[in-house]
Amino acid sequence: MQETLHNHPRIESAAAADDDDFLETGGTGCDDKDKRIQKDENLFLNWPLMSSIIVYCVFSLHDMAYQEVFSLWAVSPRRLGGLNFTTDNVGDVLSVTGTGLIIYQLFVYPKLEKAFGPIGLARIAGVVSIPLLQSYPFIAMLSGFTLYLLINIASVSKNLLQVSIITGMFLLQNRAVEQHQRGAANGIAMTAMSIFKTIGPAGGGAILAWSQKRMGASFLPGVHMLFFILNIVMGLGVLLLFTPFLTIRKNTPTT
Repeated sequence: MQETLHNHPRIESAAAADDDDFLETGGTGCDDKDKRIQKDENLFLNWPLMSSIIVYCVFSLHDMAYQEVFSLWAVSPRRLGGLNFTTDNVGDVLSVTGTGLIIYQLFVYPKLEKAFGPIGLARIAGVVSIPLLQSYPFIAMLSGFTLYLLINIASVSKNLLQVSIITGMFLLQNRAVEQHQRGAANGIAMTAMSIFKTIGPAGGGAILAWSQKRMGASFLPGVHMLFFILNIVMGLGVLLLFTPFLTIRKNTPTT
């Protein structure tokens, strides 16, 4: 039988296209993958992400130092500027604070974030935190029910303000990158935050011990100096919340 010749133009054109792609990619066949990897390697050049991580680390340092010194300051005797609380008293204050945080995070923060935005709310929280924290030594001068009431209000307020800032930084970090890069971005943030948090407890404890040795100083005696130094860190964080340091990505990545 006579053989017939069959032409397959679609197959030939597809093969030609594959050959062209092979030549363009240098024979690797993974041009798209290389572009994806190259794009993922630019996280450290993403200033909206890096600036939010730096601000997050500063506030994490402040928060860790505050959490460390609060309990130590509360159980310190009054002659050293403390509250002379027992461990049970401190536990009660922290329990009230934790309950307030749960309610705030679930019901209040989402509404405030929609009204002011994460940066606006963080700025307000940072500014309000400074006079609140500096009032702690004056609260220690009180006694009885008034002391318990005000220290609970102050502790709840301070932690609510702090969680407003930290949550806002989380939102900024995730909005600064594409969805497929959020895992890597959060990994960088957690690593940097962990480094800063290791400094907080040691630094806070050392400053507390030093401040209690200068009760008779003429300038910021006793724990006044402790809370002043904590406020310096807070003030630095508040300054970093403003432009040109902290920038927002204009085009919000798709989720």
